[in-house]
Amino acid sequence: MPKKGCSPDNAVCEGFFGRLKNELSYYHNWTATKLLEFIDILNGYLVWNNTKRIKTSLGNMGPWEYSQSLDLTA
Repeated sequence: MPKKGCSPDNAVCEGFFGRLKNELSYYHNWTATKLLEFIDILNGYLVWNNTKRIKTSLGNMGPWEYSQSLDLTA
C-alpha cells in the first residue's frame, strides 16, 4: 500500500472530479436549485462527458466518435 494521499490509482478519479468541479460548480449559483434539478444537470454533464467531450488522448474526438472510428459500437 502506498502512503496516504499518494496513490497513483486515484489520479484518473481526481482529475475527473477536478474537471467536474471546475466546469459544473464554480460558475453556477446552486442556492435556488432543487435536488431533482441538480440531478438532471449532473446527469446531462455526465452524458456529455462520456459521449461528446473532445479529448486529446482520443485524437481530438469525443468518446462516441472514437469508438465508432474503431468499429466498437453496435
